[in-house]
Amino acid sequence: MAAGDAADTIDAASFRRKLLRWFARHGRKNLPWQQPPTPYRVWVSEIMLQQTQVATVIPYFEKFMARFPDMRALTQAADDEVMAHWAGLGYYARARNLHRCAKIVTREYGGALPDSLPALMKLPGIGRSTAGAIIAHAFGGRGVILDGNVRRVLSRYAAIAGWPGSAQVAAQLWALAEQLTPRRGAAEHGQAMMDLGAMVCLPARPRCPQCPLSGDGADGCRARVAAAVHKYPGKKPAKALPEKAIRMLVCEADGMVLLEKRPPVGVWGGLWSLPEMDAAAPAETIAPYIKRRYGIAVRAAAAGEPFKHTFTHFRLQIEPWFVRARHSDGVGDGVVMENTGAWVKRCRLSRYGMPRPVQRLLARRFSAQNTPPPTMDV
Repeated sequence: MAAGDAADTIDAASFRRKLLRWFARHGRKNLPWQQPPTPYRVWVSEIMLQQTQVATVIPYFEKFMARFPDMRALTQAADDEVMAHWAGLGYYARARNLHRCAKIVTREYGGALPDSLPALMKLPGIGRSTAGAIIAHAFGGRGVILDGNVRRVLSRYAAIAGWPGSAQVAAQLWALAEQLTPRRGAAEHGQAMMDLGAMVCLPARPRCPQCPLSGDGADGCRARVAAAVHKYPGKKPAKALPEKAIRMLVCEADGMVLLEKRPPVGVWGGLWSLPEMDAAAPAETIAPYIKRRYGIAVRAAAAGEPFKHTFTHFRLQIEPWFVRARHSDGVGDGVVMENTGAWVKRCRLSRYGMPRPVQRLLARRFSAQNTPPPTMDV
């Protein structure tokens, strides 16, 4: 069904009344970014919540706020420190955009986020729904929100078929969201919609009997009336994920580990990771590669257990190798060499922003049950 058809028959006032009655009893009103909902706190939380669940975001948000309590602190922070506080949350372009945005807002708006939709959407990392959430929750304006939870609720309620990521379906959902969002109280309405999607209208096994909008007939959820909730929203067209393979080198010497700073863009952009090489290269080329690239002599190397990490657009096969170098050539802890490599003391690894698979690999390596040091001479 098209949004125009839905708008002709949906009683917006009744919809909002039932939604807000449910929200008053069951909604989430004590989330960290709601205490208090300053523009800065709302903005940071909305960026973190993009494609990430509330329960996952909360500890990251609290840690981030403790270190960067305001726009000034974030603007003045070093890139590495911002990335370190984001490490593990994923989608790292969000952190880079957040930092860039803070500098732009400080430079062009005196450190205060603008309160208009066009101005917000010009800033890095802020799209239409995020801008709407900031306007509603931070400034009390009529901001329209259409995040993943809201898309699911509206898709089912109005039986709007198709994948919400397509331009045609997205346009229908935006039209319906605009029609249902009140002129006053948009923040409460938007939070209620998001909570309903997160707590009741779940992607799998939705709790329809608990839904205030389920109803019967024309005034209820059309997907449920048609016993077709599972068909909405439509799924993204299937596409096989390509696979890539790399070899990660855990190089150790003098109680330190060799890390390498990744380029500022691309996968894991701006994070610290482990040296990499072609997984198809013969094992005997590991020592020459490390010597050539880092000037480090290798004493021994041994293969670890391969594992996979899945991104949204490809699947990565990681083959770890544990390498024991003869020494670190006296390079101090954290000193970045010309090749962007740096020896880091094991006790300081947590201070470096690293991708989650690298964190896990190092945690396993240095846990009490870790594998013995490499013994295969090279």
